[in-house]
Amino acid sequence: MSKAEKTKQFIIERTASLFNTKGYTSTSLSDITEATGLTKGSIYGNFENKDEVALEVYKYNAALLGKNMTRSFGSEFPSALDKLYAFVAFYRKNWKIVFSTGGCPLMNAATEADDTFPILKNQVKRSFEEWSKKISGVIQKGQENGELNPAVNAEHHASLFIMLIEGGILLSKTTDSEEYLNLALDRILIIIDQELNIIPS
Repeated sequence: MSKAEKTKQFIIERTASLFNTKGYTSTSLSDITEATGLTKGSIYGNFENKDEVALEVYKYNAALLGKNMTRSFGSEFPSALDKLYAFVAFYRKNWKIVFSTGGCPLMNAATEADDTFPILKNQVKRSFEEWSKKISGVIQKGQENGELNPAVNAEHHASLFIMLIEGGILLSKTTDSEEYLNLALDRILIIIDQELNIIPS
């Protein structure tokens, strides 16, 4: 990377947790300079404005979450069922990290940018669509190879999983207890075993 690209990446990485914790609109330029140790001139020398920083930080946070989550769908887990179980296990194992960095970046940004930051809202929409596509793709592959119930609507179940996870994160983050996220994940496992599995448990 060039020096300018390295500086931009430095700014993004140093403010990633800040934006996700404090908020994409609430984080000020002074917050950014304090987190990075750079001057306002340096920030504006690399980004057009604060909104551009916020947007790039969101993309970074969402990509990081997506990269970690996608490992559950890798070749390490050969069957569709194994991939779905690993997907649930990812959230079970990593909830502390998610909570300590402000919660789910998709949900945080979606709530905050709904009416005030349309460009960010569109980016969040794409993130949720990509997330849903990954999950439904695993389900569809399992249906094609005879492993999962062919009568199930893969897109609907992918959306349901996302809603359960996001709701569980929201309640657990608000109450400082992983209980609600675990309830959501337990429900997803029941759906996998009783609705998706071709041989229900």
